[in-house]
Amino acid sequence: MFTKFQKSFQTGVVTSRYPKEKEPAPLRFRGRIEIDHEKCRHCNACVEVCPTNAYTWVEEKGKRYLQMSHAKCIFCGMCEEACPFKAVTITNDFELTTKNKDNLLVKAGLDETASVEDLGTKLKEEIFSVFRRSLHVREVDAGSCNGCEWEVAALYNSPVHDLQRFGIDIVASPRHADCLLVTGPPTRNLEAALIKTYHSTPDPKMVIALGACACSGGIFSNCYATKNGIDNVVPVDVYIPGCPPRPQAIIYGFLLALKRIKK
Repeated sequence: MFTKFQKSFQTGVVTSRYPKEKEPAPLRFRGRIEIDHEKCRHCNACVEVCPTNAYTWVEEKGKRYLQMSHAKCIFCGMCEEACPFKAVTITNDFELTTKNKDNLLVKAGLDETASVEDLGTKLKEEIFSVFRRSLHVREVDAGSCNGCEWEVAALYNSPVHDLQRFGIDIVASPRHADCLLVTGPPTRNLEAALIKTYHSTPDPKMVIALGACACSGGIFSNCYATKNGIDNVVPVDVYIPGCPPRPQAIIYGFLLALKRIKK
């Protein structure tokens, strides 16, 4: 026992200081995608190489521009590699969570600033408000590959992230939950289970779509077996994109959902 105490004192505190202190992602981590419309030459390379059709051409205001959806993106990096003009840049920003799915769109070529601001980059300099209440979460796997579940497990199975320090706990029954954390496209086989779970959760309740599959169907979109996103089955309050999102991104999503981040 004494040896364990001695080791603990020697190791010191290993719990992450995020979100009170900014914790940068590794340099090779793929996060928010930026498009430089001045460099873009409409060569269509990114559109052709994207495996989830996250890039599309849109006609608006008499102008043709490139649009990218973080909800569909799996952050594979193929677009950045394929672009011959270096117009596509992948940053290591993981704070992409939003309450409005349209805010996950990056529009290149229009004189709009909402895309970057709505994605949460401006929130980086904001402080976190006082915690208002605890949150009981029921995790619902609606046909995912379990990649997102591994990241959620990382939030609880180590002292590094320690999600419980924010008063956020996983519960076994939706009847005890305030929030549903849903992963998966969802599949048609689990559509009924998701609807029943949603109705079993007492009001007021909140639904968080976790991962690219939950946000848009991901790599399983436009398939006979899926519904192309959780919001096609039940209402969604918060979208956390990524394939899968890193643990800090999930923490950011929870705090944004609880309005613990001042805008």
